[in-house]
Amino acid sequence: MLRRLGCLRGIGPLTGLALAGEVGDWDRFTGKTIGSFIGLVPSEYSSGQSRVQGSITKTGNTHLRRLLVEAAWHHRPAYRIGKTMRDRWELAGPAARARCDEGNRRLHHRWSTMRARPKRHTIANVAIARELAGWCWSLAVLEE
Repeated sequence: MLRRLGCLRGIGPLTGLALAGEVGDWDRFTGKTIGSFIGLVPSEYSSGQSRVQGSITKTGNTHLRRLLVEAAWHHRPAYRIGKTMRDRWELAGPAARARCDEGNRRLHHRWSTMRARPKRHTIANVAIARELAGWCWSLAVLEE
């Protein structure tokens, strides 16, 4: 599983090990619920027809949230497959490689679209971190 997680940009061996250790059993989550475990989902106040979303809840695992927010900054530059990434891909299976490539492309594309909009970079980075958590989950439960 650590080899598969390392195929995503921003997640090296230490970050992957910390993610695996802190989450433990990945099967207890889905791609949507992993974000709330980490505290990367927006708070909400709803009454009748009105629905107001606020800042992130920060009720989850602080260490995981910090790791994913830091890893999300790596998706901001243009996506190029370098030597380090190719070396990590060699250790993972073909299904994980395809999934990681798709994830890396999508996360960079999300950064690009948020940069084109008048979004603050810190807010965009937290959104990318939430989605990165979902990609990590999909790689962790991937059957090869």
